[in-house]
Amino acid sequence: MSVRPALAAVLGAAALLCAVAAPAATAAPTESVTVDPVATIEEDGTVTLSGTYRCLGATGPVFVSSSVAQDDSRVKYGIGGTRATCDGVRHRWANSGQVPDDALLPGAARVEATVTELHPSGIAFLPVFHATRARDVTLVED
Repeated sequence: MSVRPALAAVLGAAALLCAVAAPAATAAPTESVTVDPVATIEEDGTVTLSGTYRCLGATGPVFVSSSVAQDDSRVKYGIGGTRATCDGVRHRWANSGQVPDDALLPGAARVEATVTELHPSGIAFLPVFHATRARDVTLVED
């Protein structure tokens, strides 16, 4: 299994576990994630989302995950996952991924980005959310 599908499976399972079992987490005031107002979509359906993040105090691997939706906000497309460094410094992130043909078109869209730590807990990893952000963006052809 390649790294991307495995990462997507782990992050998806982590999100499900948190939705069912964990209380809502609030980011520390020194932790944040932003989403750039413009994202790109290529002719082959590759979407690139970007922004910045800042986090600290992680003991497990940390990732910036992102998703995009258009028209029907119930249908979201996961767009990659970038490994994050939680050293308290602001860093850039950029995630790219393909969506099915004509699933997204240039124009208005909604992007969500989340900084998630996979915190070691016994033989498993539990998700810890450091920051999350949703923003309306404009998808432009690249």
